[in-house]
Amino acid sequence: MIEKKDVALERAVLIGIITKDQDEEKSKEYLDELEFLTFTAGGYAVKRFTQKMEMPNSKTFIGTGKMEDVREYIEANNISTAIFDDELSAAQERNISKILNVKVLDRTNLILDIFAQRAQTSYARTQVELAQCEYLLPRLRGMWTHLERQKGGIGMRGPGETEIETDRRIVRDKIALLKSRIKTIDKQMAVQRGNRGKMVRVALVGYTNVGKSTLMNVISKSDVFAENKLFATLDTTVRKVVIQNLPFLLSDTVGFIRKLPTQLVDSFKSTLDEVREADLLLHVVDISHPNFEEHIASVEKILGEIESNNKPTIMVFNKIDAYQQEPIDADDLATERTEKHYSLEEWKSTWMSKVGNNALFISALNKKNLEEFKKRVYDEVREIHVTRFPYNHFLYPDYEEED
Repeated sequence: MIEKKDVALERAVLIGIITKDQDEEKSKEYLDELEFLTFTAGGYAVKRFTQKMEMPNSKTFIGTGKMEDVREYIEANNISTAIFDDELSAAQERNISKILNVKVLDRTNLILDIFAQRAQTSYARTQVELAQCEYLLPRLRGMWTHLERQKGGIGMRGPGETEIETDRRIVRDKIALLKSRIKTIDKQMAVQRGNRGKMVRVALVGYTNVGKSTLMNVISKSDVFAENKLFATLDTTVRKVVIQNLPFLLSDTVGFIRKLPTQLVDSFKSTLDEVREADLLLHVVDISHPNFEEHIASVEKILGEIESNNKPTIMVFNKIDAYQQEPIDADDLATERTEKHYSLEEWKSTWMSKVGNNALFISALNKKNLEEFKKRVYDEVREIHVTRFPYNHFLYPDYEEED
């Protein structure tokens, strides 16, 4: 559980379900992530509710008995927000709000709210506003009936505040305007990318909060914002990096997450273009996270959706300083030894051994194994560059370790 450090944080309850496709362990993991999202947005998860179901209730997501338990707890404990782990339909959100009489959010709304907080440039704010408007449009009817009593906070930033009293026509017009604005900016950014010349482009990709920005700061000697919260980086940052005497462009992109709202994937097209147009991907993984393999699968799924899964890729397993092997009692013969009991060396001998030279183990925070990392990146970038400019091969000799 995340420690409560600020009494001003919104008090929230989290609600998820256990199904045949999402067992109890996976449900707990998703709720852990939802709690971190809630904390990032400015809330504090007071309690969790879960229910075993074959499928979500079409009217209220969870059953009537469990919903009554939630309602009673909310009334007795001064709870202001109920957050559901899956996207709610407009009808579900409307029905639940009438029962609970508090602000009701789903995972998508929560992520959109965090993006609204994190957006720094006008372009990022336009992208987020478009995603929020597209999310808002089918929910206008329900919002008319229950959002008039909500006074800001999580889920109410950005267009949620300004568009709440508008009708569908006005929101559609706003969506058309935002799409037109983004299309214009996309063309400008495409020209900017074209003006970068033929320099090799390297993109940092990975799940959110895996240390991409920290790694960016270390190897580019820049000062990109990094924080132990989800989606600390939203705007793509591009830096010219020189390793030895070899220059290349390095971009730090927005982190991915499971159940990433479709609206964000669509509206952040230009941000993802940095990944599409990269010559080399550095897939950063937080190996200290107990479910890092699922994070890898989620990132690879999104890379496939944007047709970038076949690019040259180096797997960078970060945070080795934080990795903890779960101990096993030698006298407890009933405990089955699983992946959570593996040491780092044992992990390296699993499927990671097949990745071979394309798997690196580092700590960006403690600068551990960074020399090996820089050498591997240098070699890969050099190969791409020499292929592009064969007559320049003599300019870039083999990598020499720094003193």
